Amino acid sequence: MNRIKSVMLLATLTALILWVGQALGGQSGLMLGLIFAAVMNFGAYWWSDQIVLRMYGAQEVSPAQAPELWSMVRELAQRANLPMPRLYIIPEHAPNAFATGRNPEHAAVAVTAGLLEMLDRQELAGVLAHELSHVKHRDTLIMTIAGSLAGAMSMIANMAMFGALFGGGFGDDDDDGANPIGGLLGVLIAPIAASLIQMAISRSREFMADEEGARLTRQPLALASALRKLESWKARLPMHAGSPATAHLFIVNPFAGGGLSNLFSTHPSTQERIERLQAMAGASRVFAA
Repeated sequence: MNRIKSVMLLATLTALILWVGQALGGQSGLMLGLIFAAVMNFGAYWWSDQIVLRMYGAQEVSPAQAPELWSMVRELAQRANLPMPRLYIIPEHAPNAFATGRNPEHAAVAVTAGLLEMLDRQELAGVLAHELSHVKHRDTLIMTIAGSLAGAMSMIANMAMFGALFGGGFGDDDDDGANPIGGLLGVLIAPIAASLIQMAISRSREFMADEEGARLTRQPLALASALRKLESWKARLPMHAGSPATAHLFIVNPFAGGGLSNLFSTHPSTQERIERLQAMAGASRVFAA
């Protein structure tokens, strides 16, 4: 299913880029859009994980550099029958984490320095198990592609607007097939498309990863406690690096605002996630009794 979603996202990106390119520059714009789309599609599949990791300044760590983190992830990966992923630490005080990579064999788990400082061992294990669940379910490819493509949409819109402000216009009358109105619409629609690409990642995957992660650690309340801490700290310690276009990658949206922004939220309510984990813990106790 995620392979189908990946193809659909790549096709959507290609169609939008070609449409904007032709509207802005006619046949020449269409050809430039085709070249740009081909490069973006190829790069999104093979290197989107590295792009996202570099965006956040993530540094890969070895077993010698982070022995406790390595030991914990290795144990959880063995329980989940997964290869050992590469581990990265993001130099941010905001507590958060995400997983990336096109498949389990090329997966990476990134955690912020703040996450390691603010969570206890059981809570940290819950967060890591959640991220490994994304790897196991192969969510990471579609998540990372969506982030890189959403960023590309925003970049296209900014470039087109910049060109229009400094005399480039939205296509010239001499350009075969150029459509100024279509170009303007493309520039306006591109940021909305970026948000829709993020929303294309089903919120249900977070519930699935919570449940799988809780089963992996056998401690749903520890993950619930971690989510509660992350939610409470995100307003006080906002993420400085990166872009809201990649918000869906994280276990808790580090760029979440309020009001209308919630309509485009890529995550379900943290409180609802906590309540589900609490219900899961209660059901486990009843079953054990």
